[in-house]
Amino acid sequence: MEVGAHNSPRTVEEVFRDFKGRRIGLIKALTTDVEEFFQRCDPEKENLCLYGFPTEQWEVNLPAEEVPPELPEPALGINFARDGMQEKDWLALVAVHSDAWLLSVAFYFGARFGFDKADRKRLFNMINDLPTIFEVVTGASKMQFKDKLGATTHSGNKSKPNLKMEKMSKPPSKDESEGLDEEEEDEEEEHGDTLCGACGENYAQDEFWICCDICERWFHGKCVKITPARAEHIKQYKCPTCSNKRARP
Repeated sequence: MEVGAHNSPRTVEEVFRDFKGRRIGLIKALTTDVEEFFQRCDPEKENLCLYGFPTEQWEVNLPAEEVPPELPEPALGINFARDGMQEKDWLALVAVHSDAWLLSVAFYFGARFGFDKADRKRLFNMINDLPTIFEVVTGASKMQFKDKLGATTHSGNKSKPNLKMEKMSKPPSKDESEGLDEEEEDEEEEHGDTLCGACGENYAQDEFWICCDICERWFHGKCVKITPARAEHIKQYKCPTCSNKRARP
């Protein structure tokens, strides 16, 4: 699982970068890669854990053999509950345990490398600015601004140009900028709290986003491999999670 201690993060910024990478990997497993994750959590296998790595990758594997382990370990035996509860409830349970594991790893590094009170507080505040994995997976964070986005998400075609935030080739001139200020402020206020259903990051004015017509979650185009040109030809967009949903035994 984890490689040697010489790769361990030692500053607040490095620990937070490590946290974000692991978090993105875990969110991928529980959203865009959920079908593969489901298959790997075979209840017939031994106790399995879900690991997230700083490289934004994830893995389902047996726990570390060394005792005590080099890093805190994720929840053990996530595969055993897979078929004993509703899929969404099982994913939510794994998400909660994943949140707890991420925090334990981050503050393990903090303790190991002697973070003082100010460093620990700064690390916590940086982490706390991100939605939890549970909030991303269950859509809890989306509910906070669903009403605000209601008019937009139900306007018909989710791929209209006004919803495709393409990057500008160059900054607007002063006159153009003044004319756009009010419009941009309104749009930023409307979408500013929107979180990507894949990576959990916030809406940004210069990025292309697309909304799933089934679950109504928003995604960075790059996270779901959809370009603005391709989106123009999609009549009904289904995110990877909704596309892969099928009846579970």
